[in-house]
Amino acid sequence: MNRRQMLRSLAGACSALALNSPPSLSAAPGPSRTRLGIVTYCLGIRQRALLREGAGKSLADPLTFLEECQALGAGGIQTDLGIRDETSTAQLRRRAEALDMHIEGAIELPYDEAELPRFERQLETAARAGATVARATLMPNRRYEQFTSLKDYQAAVARGVKALQLAEPLLARRRFRLALENHKDQRLAERLELLKRLSSEYVGACVDVGNDLALLEDPGEVVRAYAPWAFTVHLKDLAVREYADGFLLADAALGEGILDLPAMLDVLRKAKPGLRFNLEVITRDPLKVPVLADSYWATLTDVPATDLARTLRLVKAKSSVQPLAYPSQLSPAEQVEAETGNIRHSLAYARERLGL
Repeated sequence: MNRRQMLRSLAGACSALALNSPPSLSAAPGPSRTRLGIVTYCLGIRQRALLREGAGKSLADPLTFLEECQALGAGGIQTDLGIRDETSTAQLRRRAEALDMHIEGAIELPYDEAELPRFERQLETAARAGATVARATLMPNRRYEQFTSLKDYQAAVARGVKALQLAEPLLARRRFRLALENHKDQRLAERLELLKRLSSEYVGACVDVGNDLALLEDPGEVVRAYAPWAFTVHLKDLAVREYADGFLLADAALGEGILDLPAMLDVLRKAKPGLRFNLEVITRDPLKVPVLADSYWATLTDVPATDLARTLRLVKAKSSVQPLAYPSQLSPAEQVEAETGNIRHSLAYARERLGL
């Protein structure tokens, strides 16, 4: 795949954004709005460009991130709000209300009692900013990459469960909802058992519509099972291709991948009317899911062979005809162009085809 083909597959027909001037998405023509929010990871390349160019602003600042997402035509944000003073959170809330955009947080669980004050201050910041839900993960990385033994995985799960048990009373006291993402960590049965065991109206799901394919689960079945628990949604599409040790998994602009997004949204909307959706399409090199390597199975000893067979049939049937794109092979300016194109295409698809 040459550079021209790569850019086309990544970004469609987006216009280039030069990095020899202060980068700003707000300089682009204002698109039609969608209710779909944007997760901070969607603009990772943009953030690195801003830092590299010394533009004097950072997308780690929630207000800057809000303005950039508004310029793209998004309807909200999901980002780490951190710990901020009343003045800055009031400013963020007023601006979001003026733009009619939603705010959701992203937060790290308190893994021991010493972290509870930090966690509570982050909840306080999020609430003052107008958020009523924050996304969290049970553990930071992908199960099949992070752990080499079932014992280590089980210890990490136990640590995450303890963190949730520490967090729940604070969530209940503030009536603030925590949305636990299916983050290529627990499989469906494990996560549902955990949510039922906690049995809290303040701990639910951030439903990622594609992540569990990497754990050999059917994305449609996963969405149906999590729908009653949904507090928020990570909306994405996926492209796949076979490789020697399994399959490659790449984020694709909405409508350009293999997921049945209209059907998924129908399930989620029926289960939770008024549910918010946030785009999480990350412009990055494809991830390797090495299901034919022994290392993959170190923590997945109980997965039925039928799940592996079903997934490999899906990958074979839906495998991308063209090699998947590798943004890392592009110039910095082309990477920004590709990322922006993926976001703009996805927002347009959400607005025109998904009723968002």
